[in-house]
Formats: sequence, C-alpha cells, structure tokens
Amino acid sequence: MSTVQPFSAGGYRFITHQFQYSGGVAAELGFRIERARFTRPVPLTEGFDAIEGYLGGIGRSPTAFCACELCSPAQFTDAGFVAFNRHYVERLAAWGIFRDEVNPVARSNVCPEIDPPVTPSFYAFSYTMPSEDRTAS
Repeated sequence: MSTVQPFSAGGYRFITHQFQYSGGVAAELGFRIERARFTRPVPLTEGFDAIEGYLGGIGRSPTAFCACELCSPAQFTDAGFVAFNRHYVERLAAWGIFRDEVNPVARSNVCPEIDPPVTPSFYAFSYTMPSEDRTAS
C-alpha cells in the first residue's frame, strides 16, 4: 500500500512505491518545484554529474532533486531493469536521498520509437527551491 511521506532534506513529500522510484512528489510548505530540461538526452552518469553541478550552482543540495524524466533505447528485460535500477539508485544513495530501499524521487522512463538514445539518458529533471509562497504546491 502506498503512503505519503515527507522528505525534509529535499523540501518535498512523496508517494511510496517500488524501490527505484516514488509514485509522485509535491513541494512542502515554503518550497516550489521547478523543472529543467537538457538540450539533448544526456547519458545517466553524465546527467547525474550535470544535475549535481547545476544544483550546486544555484545553491541547492543534491537532496533537492525530486523527479526525473529518462529516455531509454528500448524496453528492458526484467533482469536488465533490476540491474539498471540498482545502478540508478547508487548516485541517489551517495546524495543522501535513497535509504533503506526507499526512494522519494519520482521518475518516468520512455523508449522513443524515433531517434532513441544509445544508452539510458536524462531528458529533464525537477528540483525544489525555497518559495516566498507559504502554501505547498
């Protein structure tokens, strides 16, 4: 059964789901969620590095990372999907986001039919920012 849990370090709350992603996120009181899109799909490791640099450049901790949009070359096999997800959550664990098999980060992953990426890649990501608005969004 899914529940809503706060992720205070990131300024958002999330719906629990399977280990690799949450079922959705919403900003906590005093925060808003913003979205950034890459100009082209960026391979996973390079994308995580870019996201960490971007968040640091705007004064946000990597824990502000709350959602991402991925593109993959094709559908994974069951074993391939598990292996991919274990690799994916390694960086989230290093950032202090993934703990005890719980991942608050929401995620989509599409397999485009036209011009698919060569490797799983980031298309866009979302993060929290402090907000003057005192209501959660």
